[in-house]
Formats: sequence, C-alpha cells, structure tokens
Amino acid sequence: MGHPFPIREIARQAGLSEATVDRVLNGRGGVRESTAREVHRAIADLDRQRTQVRLVGRTFMVDIVMQSPERFSTAVRAALEAELPSLRPAVIRSRFHFRETGPVGELVAVLDRIGRRGSQGVFLKAPDVPEVTAAVGRLAAAGVPVVTLVTDLPASTRIGHVGSDNRAAGATAAYLMGQWLGDRPGHVLTSLSSGAFRNEEEREMGFRATMRARQPGRALVEIAEGHGLDAATQYDLVRAALERDPGIRAVYSIGGGNIATLRAFSDAGRECAVFVAHDLDHDNTRLLREHRLSAVLHHDLRHDLREACHLVMRAHGALPPAGPTLPSAIQVVTPYNMPPP
Repeated sequence: MGHPFPIREIARQAGLSEATVDRVLNGRGGVRESTAREVHRAIADLDRQRTQVRLVGRTFMVDIVMQSPERFSTAVRAALEAELPSLRPAVIRSRFHFRETGPVGELVAVLDRIGRRGSQGVFLKAPDVPEVTAAVGRLAAAGVPVVTLVTDLPASTRIGHVGSDNRAAGATAAYLMGQWLGDRPGHVLTSLSSGAFRNEEEREMGFRATMRARQPGRALVEIAEGHGLDAATQYDLVRAALERDPGIRAVYSIGGGNIATLRAFSDAGRECAVFVAHDLDHDNTRLLREHRLSAVLHHDLRHDLREACHLVMRAHGALPPAGPTLPSAIQVVTPYNMPPP
C-alpha cells in the first residue's frame, strides 16, 4: 500500500520491528492478521498526526490505554489529535490501546508490554483494582510516567490525574433532577457501567448525598455492570428494574448505555420524564438534539488531554514545574446551548 512514512516511523508507531512492518507492507507471509492490522492502524494514526510528524522539536511518544465504550474512546482520540498543534514546538506522537470491556489481566498485559517496549508516558483510563495499580507501579519503576484520565487510581504511583470533579458533577445532576421533577412523585434510576471505576463511584456519591439533602423522600434505584454499552446486558438491567419498580420516572446515567436505556423505557411503555447523562459523545449529541435527553454534563476533553501532555513533558524536564492540575469545568449542555459540531 502507498504511504509517505518511513518504515522506521511506522515500526515505532506500531511498536513492532522494522522487519515485521516490511513483511506486512510488501505482502510477505508469516505475519498474523492482527499484526497486519496494527501496521495499517499505525499508518492511519501517522496520517492523522502528519502535521506534527514534520515539526522540528522534541518528540514524545505516549500510549493511550482505555477501557471505555467506543463512543468515548473515539472522542478522546479526536480531542488529543486536535490539541497536537497547540503543543508546538514539541511533537506528541500517540499510540492507542482501546477496549470496551474484558478481563483485567488483558489490560494489565497491555501495560506490561508498554513497559517492556518503552514509552515517554501513558494516559490511562482503567478500573481501580489492585492488579492495575500494581501495573502502574511497574511502569513507574521502568521510568514510564502515568497520567490517569477521567477516572483516578489514587493509590497508584501515577504522576497526576486529569478530569472533572466527579462528586461535583454528581451533585449537579441531583440539583437538575430535583429542579425538573419538582414535587412530582417518581423514583430515579441510577445506572453505572461498573462499580470498579472510581469516577462513577464518586459521581454516584455526589448525586446520592445531594438528593438526600434536597429531596429526602425520593427513592433511588441503582443498576450496574452494563459496561456503558448499548447491548442486551444494559437493556435487560433497565427492563428488569422497570418491571420491579413502577415508580421509576427519571434516569441519571452515570456510565452510559443510554440508547439501550431509552429503548427499555419505550418497550415497557413507560415515560422517562428527566434523563441526565454524561459526556457529549456522538451518541449523546444525537439524543440531545432529538430531545430524548434532558441534559448532558460535559467537560472539555481537549483541556484534559492538553494537561496530560504537559504533565508528561514536565516529568521529562521539558517544561518547568507548575502547581497542581485543576479539575476541568463541568458544562451543563441542553438541546438549546449545544456547541457547534
């Protein structure tokens, strides 16, 4: 296939040997299909980042490791690549390791492989479990700084965290819910993708505390482990909750799966009077435009990725020390104040 990049650059981007890349590009045998896909993906990544590749400056190769629904990982990739020109004259090159779900051991294997191969930094969105915390420690011991993204691992040796104040976000959701429901009766369904993600736990705590203070008589019904995916698991969890509790009239979606949640309400013949969600990804943007969501709590991913890059650059002495990274601002987005595409 035609491409403007040297084999050495493609090999570095893909984390493979030059010989392997050469075999893939020239159609020689002996290469697994998954390896060939990594080479083609590396070329696509380089093509998107081509304005940075040609810049003169210090180059930092970072790895973005995320367990997240595709709609959110796509938004993170776009935010990072949009920020690359603002980091000049430094050059940030990025490799992406995205998965929607799966065993913790596979995620740990990705982190350990990065440690063996080498990297200038890792941006990590992962469950807060001991195995991941230990893997972050091994990366730190190998000289690879780790920045947690959106959800934190506070017991780990990460060098910093970027994201919003999740407790404040949950409290904001509770305030909006109370304002819109008013004195009308109705229970609120809270939906988490997984109890292992600290950001979701903090959102839920902020929401529950504020609802208890402002509307103590309103019941909260929790479901979890739908993994934020619009799949049968999330649909079944919501549908079962609706069948058990005829009083559910509103949703606070902490972890996603909103299309499946709305479908479960529709199939049950139930109205969702208020629906507050997180993150202005492509699914939520469409649902908000269609007035199927009441509001989306969003924060500036470009700000988060810019701060993550700065943290890595400081770890390597390329920027002077600075104060603590502040949380990114929480934006309340409705169908009437949506940002331009």
